[in-house]
Amino acid sequence: MIKLIAITTIFLSGLLQTNKVTAQAGLTTAAQNSIYNFKVGGLEGGSINFSEFRGKKILIVNTASKCGYTKQYEGLQKLYETYKDKLVIIGFPANNFGGQEPGNNDTIAAFCKKNYGVTFPMAGKISVKGDDMAPVFKWLTSKTENGVMDAEIKWNFGKFLLDENGTLINYFPSKVEPMSEEITGKL
Repeated sequence: MIKLIAITTIFLSGLLQTNKVTAQAGLTTAAQNSIYNFKVGGLEGGSINFSEFRGKKILIVNTASKCGYTKQYEGLQKLYETYKDKLVIIGFPANNFGGQEPGNNDTIAAFCKKNYGVTFPMAGKISVKGDDMAPVFKWLTSKTENGVMDAEIKWNFGKFLLDENGTLINYFPSKVEPMSEEITGKL
């Protein structure tokens, strides 16, 4: 009987140790697949480090200066000013749809400030689809990366909302206005 208890104890101890190692490996994998691991170049230099936004919701938007939805910059700025204590908005200029963001970073920055008074963080121009898709957008659009959902960006001004812990909450297509109840209701 004592031998059986000793063997059972050794077996269970080994099993617990194996589960502990497996759980630690899972934590490492989850940490590597976090929005907080991303750092991107800023539109006017420097970098945007997502780890600085822990505790705030994050709205990531692919933008363009010559699009029918470009007027949404106004709504994005209003949303940012209204909720900036608990929300950060990050714009990502991209030229993937209809060549509607042909300018360079300097041109884009001047356009955003002059026409819409944009003060929320803007990343440098990137690609949001295709073979040259930026890693942060690979993460946002792939369930295997973000653990929540697959999303397909079909046009400019698609919006990804993440919660205070960096978990993807929802994807909103271009037609969803920044100040709509669909977005503000989740803030």
